[in-house]
Amino acid sequence: MSGGNSIDEKNLEKGVNEKGDVLHDEVLKSNVLMTDAYEGENVEHGETLWQAAKSHPWACLWAFAMCFTIVMESFDMFLNGNFVALSAFKNRYGVEIDGSKSITTAWQSALFQSGQCGAFIGVFLAGPITNRLGYRWTAILSLVLMNATIFISFFADSLAVLTIGQTFEGIPWGLFIANSPAYASEVVPLALRGAVTATLQMSWSIGGIIVAAATLGYNNRPDQWAWRVPLALQWIFPTPLLIIIFFAPESPWWLARRGRKEEALRSITRLSSKTEDPQAKLAMIERTVEIEAQHGGAPTLLDLFKGTDRRRTIIICLMYASQNFAGNLIANQATYFFEQAGQPQSMAFNLNLINSCLGFIANALSWPLTGYFGRRTIYLWGTATNIVMLLVLGIVASVPQNTHTSFAQACLGVVISFVFAGCMGPISYTIIAETSSVRLRALSTGVGRAAYYVAEIPMIYLASQLLNTTGWNVAGKCGYVWGGTAIVCWICAFFWLPEMKHRSYREIDILFQRRIPARQFSKTVIDVADNE
Repeated sequence: MSGGNSIDEKNLEKGVNEKGDVLHDEVLKSNVLMTDAYEGENVEHGETLWQAAKSHPWACLWAFAMCFTIVMESFDMFLNGNFVALSAFKNRYGVEIDGSKSITTAWQSALFQSGQCGAFIGVFLAGPITNRLGYRWTAILSLVLMNATIFISFFADSLAVLTIGQTFEGIPWGLFIANSPAYASEVVPLALRGAVTATLQMSWSIGGIIVAAATLGYNNRPDQWAWRVPLALQWIFPTPLLIIIFFAPESPWWLARRGRKEEALRSITRLSSKTEDPQAKLAMIERTVEIEAQHGGAPTLLDLFKGTDRRRTIIICLMYASQNFAGNLIANQATYFFEQAGQPQSMAFNLNLINSCLGFIANALSWPLTGYFGRRTIYLWGTATNIVMLLVLGIVASVPQNTHTSFAQACLGVVISFVFAGCMGPISYTIIAETSSVRLRALSTGVGRAAYYVAEIPMIYLASQLLNTTGWNVAGKCGYVWGGTAIVCWICAFFWLPEMKHRSYREIDILFQRRIPARQFSKTVIDVADNE
């Protein structure tokens, strides 16, 4: 009896109840738990990228699985970009211009924008749904919805119905893109955050490769199966992913925020190495959750625009929106861009496949890149490189045209896409996942992605207008436009983008609370005992 009382007293001193759960409001008061929290954070700081990958294989697997849901948005975005270049599709739905058929600018924009409009709805649903159901069940619900909405696009017999189908498909896309970077960043240790969240861009490339291969194989078909078979390929992904994610652990950070400590501890055990102390990691999580809880109660959308969270929200929104301004839209419409640059249709589809494969390689190279260089460094140098390439593209398109200038424009388009896929694309997701506070993460990634769509929808129209023969038809001269917008992105990042590499979520919270200028983040020392 006395032994039992002794154990109870010891547990209470450690801030643990009779079930073994860490008491949410006792973390900062217990010396034992604070020591555990210090240990958990120091262990993460001490791991290298390779050490963390070897000791957390399951965490990497579950993060990759969640990130792979993005392949479906990528698939459809690239698919619509290829449809407007398919002869059978143009013959069925196009209008005759100068002896050949082309999809009008209005319908091109509608096809490209419809899915994004649906996704815009999805990202606003993501926060409330995730806060209630968790990342895992939200992903499962989205995959079921994805399976159902594909039917509309597949059986569409007009551009109007296809556009409606794309809009409905966009809703689960919004849920995927809002949750994937947040989940991935929460289930892996600090050293792996950059590499794992960068795989979101790799999912984009995988979708692009599949689309490029499918449309290359079917581009010579004269019938409706030239576009219906690629549409049907969307069914490859949802069901297998649904099964995999069903067995995935929930984010321990989400569980801790909900007060489900036993489940959080089990989740940490599934995600961690056998040598890691799960209790220390839980104490570290609880410490950060409690510090943030003292700055606000239940998360709401209005919290994103209050106090220091407003600055974080602005950074997230700018990072998401900037993905549309540094050459990415050339990659999304690569086949059509190659055609407008003067390449024959068969060569345009071949170049698109090459471009997609090179994008995949660039994504893989981004993993070690995030291990050696800071987020801010990668973003600024990548954007600067693309600014130069885009302006050179504009110059090449402005001189008298021949086969050499046409090929040069195509090559520059590939280089621009490669740089984006290796630098700004993947590192943007890392920055977005790290910038948001733990308490507001589900909401802030959703609102940030909404900013992406707000920027992308008019930019898609502009991109279509720039390239389309029924529009301005400027081909490579679009490099001047995207080069100019990329310059704006570089200037904003130089002044406002902080460096968050090697920072725990607690340290990032403190840096924002102290209102440290962006260019001073990497130089500011945060003590392991600081709880502000």
